[in-house]
Amino acid sequence: MSSNKISVTPEDQFLDRRSILRGMGMGLAGLSTLGVSEILQGISASWILQDPNPEAIQPAIGEQFKDLFPAKRSADFTIAPRTLTPEGISSIYNNFYEFTSVKNRVWRMARNFKVVPWKIEVAGAVEKPLTLDLDDLMKVAPLEERLYRFRCVETWAMQVPWIGYPLNKLIDRCKPLGKAKYIRFISIQDEARMPGQRDKQWPWPYFEALRLDEARHPLAMVVVGLYGHGLPMQHGAPWRVVVPWKYGYKSPKSIVRIEFTEEKPATFWNQALPREYGFYSNVNPSKPHPRWSQAMERDIGTGKRRPTLLYNGYAEQVAKLYSGKEV
Repeated sequence: MSSNKISVTPEDQFLDRRSILRGMGMGLAGLSTLGVSEILQGISASWILQDPNPEAIQPAIGEQFKDLFPAKRSADFTIAPRTLTPEGISSIYNNFYEFTSVKNRVWRMARNFKVVPWKIEVAGAVEKPLTLDLDDLMKVAPLEERLYRFRCVETWAMQVPWIGYPLNKLIDRCKPLGKAKYIRFISIQDEARMPGQRDKQWPWPYFEALRLDEARHPLAMVVVGLYGHGLPMQHGAPWRVVVPWKYGYKSPKSIVRIEFTEEKPATFWNQALPREYGFYSNVNPSKPHPRWSQAMERDIGTGKRRPTLLYNGYAEQVAKLYSGKEV
């Protein structure tokens, strides 16, 4: 791919919820006083698009399961008129605070992370607690490729060819009881290999949750790959959940535990900053973040700004799940 200059904030300076505040000498207590325009004031630069760095796109599972990739693309999921974000960009522009809050450093810190073997505990309101390994996970359902829009709460967006299968297939494998109303995901805790977890102002390990009917929606995915291969670590290897109508932090990475509950569980960002991040966190241009507007977004692949779509463009499929008052 030829190099092209685009107008987009550089990766290591774009808005994140921690590093910028630290640079200003602020912690959690200072969050509510800042707006996105103040944080980004004076920050502007061009970004050169490059071919993928081979070291940034290596599947964390190595050669294991390589016969499963690439997967057949489903014609049921389109992103037109948008185009796929080049892998050279999406592979080096990542939020993964367990490693670092600086987006373009995540892949470097994560590239040698070993994920084999990997165990997934299933507990809570289920017929029987169980432990799954990667072989179990990969056999739940046939893999397929889906083209999805992805929207971060920080107002950047991309389009990704995720590989996986419907989350409801994994839920069926876990056999939740009828009283289960929510599903909770807990990510890996490994301070030795994830230096960001040594920062104790955050409630590690990362945890997220969905209403069970949300998780069973056909759009919600178990994701094990992208761009024709297994997930690199910075994308949440060996597996993650993707819920495309919600802000990106509702799609947890590197999951080691699944719990089914009767009561609504806590979630990471809602617990850390309850005035800023709700449980539902559906993409909604008319509901601003307390410190910035959500009306517009920037495509990291083109640098262009565009209006944010309600439910990230999936309103026709998911609006019936909600009253419109959820936060």
